[in-house]
Amino acid sequence: MNKKPKSSALNSNIFRIDPENPDFSLIEKAADVVKKGGVVVFPTRTLYGIGVDAFNAQAVDRVFFVKQRAIHNPLSVLIKSIDDVASLAAEIPSAAVKFMETFWPGSLTIVFKARPNVPVSLTAKTGKIGVRIPEHPVAISLVKALDRPLTGTSANLSGDPGVDCIEDLSLEIIRGVDMVIDSGKLKGGIGSTVVDVTTVPPTIIREGEVSKKELFNILKKLF
Repeated sequence: MNKKPKSSALNSNIFRIDPENPDFSLIEKAADVVKKGGVVVFPTRTLYGIGVDAFNAQAVDRVFFVKQRAIHNPLSVLIKSIDDVASLAAEIPSAAVKFMETFWPGSLTIVFKARPNVPVSLTAKTGKIGVRIPEHPVAISLVKALDRPLTGTSANLSGDPGVDCIEDLSLEIIRGVDMVIDSGKLKGGIGSTVVDVTTVPPTIIREGEVSKKELFNILKKLF
């Protein structure tokens, strides 16, 4: 993919960070932007994501606007610890507990029945919410500094592929957000595996970095 030229005005919103030892002051700056209802692009393990306060309905609406995403497509969220699941999930089945203990932090998004206080724009009126704990040091630090669930959808226009470097980030995305955290080239490749634990047995919606075989090996012991 060709690199896209960026004006100095756009570059003023882009901040470079060490991916292994994130500058705490920069993380705090990003967290402050999110706390005020802003939108931040940040690195996850494989691709760049768009983050807002998951409990700020207006900020969540901005994500749909920036991504040009249909409102019937739900957004997943990132949390800092397993304890935070209770703020989002109405029920935590035994299968979910085992998945969390085995694969978090990591590339497994678990879909739960959402609590009534979860914004409907996040769930797209499905009554379900996808959750995971990230692995990337910058994403982990940002979620911890925010101390609230953070949206984790990919930083791309709807229908376009996700990006693993800021040079490939759409200008529309850059113009639409308040801050971009650039930690260099990411791993790329497939995203997280998505498993729905609201069904019995759980349903694998999408196979990603965590294989179906790994999930089935756990399910065989539970069902």
